[in-house]
Amino acid sequence: MTLKVVIADDEDLIRAGLRIILDGEPDLEVVGEAADGAAVLPVVRRERPDVVLMDVRMPALDGIRATERLLALDHPPKVLVVTTFENDDHVYDALRAGASGFLLKRTRPDELIQAVRLVATGESLLFPAAIRALAGRRSRPSAPVPGIGRLTGREGDVLRLMTRGLSNHEIAAELVVSQETVKTHVGNVLAKLGARDRTQAVIAAYESGFVASG
Repeated sequence: MTLKVVIADDEDLIRAGLRIILDGEPDLEVVGEAADGAAVLPVVRRERPDVVLMDVRMPALDGIRATERLLALDHPPKVLVVTTFENDDHVYDALRAGASGFLLKRTRPDELIQAVRLVATGESLLFPAAIRALAGRRSRPSAPVPGIGRLTGREGDVLRLMTRGLSNHEIAAELVVSQETVKTHVGNVLAKLGARDRTQAVIAAYESGFVASG
């Protein structure tokens, strides 16, 4: 199955380079480009990609607002933020807005390809240590995350392992259960936290203090 990708970046050279790398893979296809966040929505509606590579800083509409608009669609794509600096507060804001992960513009081609595939499947977490560091730099929100208190003990165990970036297979090995059991637990965690995906669940875990971000 071919994964369809849209690239949103205001730099022509960056878009061209990303397209060359991704189109070189048999299971990846770049189906559209946008030079600004405001232009992403019509491209996504037309092409219905699986993943959008989203630059954070764009002139008319930044990647944070563009991500919010994309994820309000009935069938939203996964959003992978592309950034220059991993400690940029804009990256964390984009993750909170619903982006599934981020990668750096200096990322090696093989890491870019792996990141797109990983975000598309949603079974692991991109750069868990970096997300923890970003969460640690932000103040706690005034409102707690209600669903945290409704997690069972085993669901809490699964969430803690998710914050470490473990895949379903790795969590199953750690807890000595089947992958199907892990998938059920992950689904319950996301539902109780009102999280779109693993990244959103992990951010909730850090921001609620369920897992220490320091």
